[in-house]
Amino acid sequence: MDRHWLITWTCYGTRLPGDRRGFVGNVREEDGTHINHNVPGTPFDSDMPGLTAYVLQHMKGDPIKLDMKDADAMIDQYLETSGIRKWKLQAASVMFDHTHLVIGVCGDPDPQSILDTFKSWATRAVKKHRPIPPNGTFWTANGSKRKLSGDEAVTNAEIYVAKEQPNPLAIYNSPEWQQLLDAYDSASRAP
Repeated sequence: MDRHWLITWTCYGTRLPGDRRGFVGNVREEDGTHINHNVPGTPFDSDMPGLTAYVLQHMKGDPIKLDMKDADAMIDQYLETSGIRKWKLQAASVMFDHTHLVIGVCGDPDPQSILDTFKSWATRAVKKHRPIPPNGTFWTANGSKRKLSGDEAVTNAEIYVAKEQPNPLAIYNSPEWQQLLDAYDSASRAP
């Protein structure tokens, strides 16, 4: 694979701009300019209650929460989509309010296209057993596309997705990465 990406998106209404836990989104600087603090390893924005209140007033429906059936359908669809596109799904996790994928691709496709492809097919998978919500979508409008440069970055993303997510509903690890994860588990249990 020529490129690796950590792809993430959230469910509609579950992690709003202004969230005290932190968020990545457009905010206004003191001079009035807009900025998006989305560079890995740099500070991000958090705890802006006024922004959260504004967004809550303008939501078009209730927050969306995933369940086990949704998560299993999404993982199955990620595997199918990856196979059709000739991409390599290295890890995926689905939580009640967001999902992560570590994906390897040949060439240099547009990362927005990769994100859009997975979100579109995840929607199809979930709506096979659950209706589209009144707001018209399960997901937030965009998502994160972080390029993983080098083996260490890919390994760290794999561990993050497969081992460090809180209360995952479903996890997938490619067979070749399972040994790495087993070693990680052994190291984390060592005295």
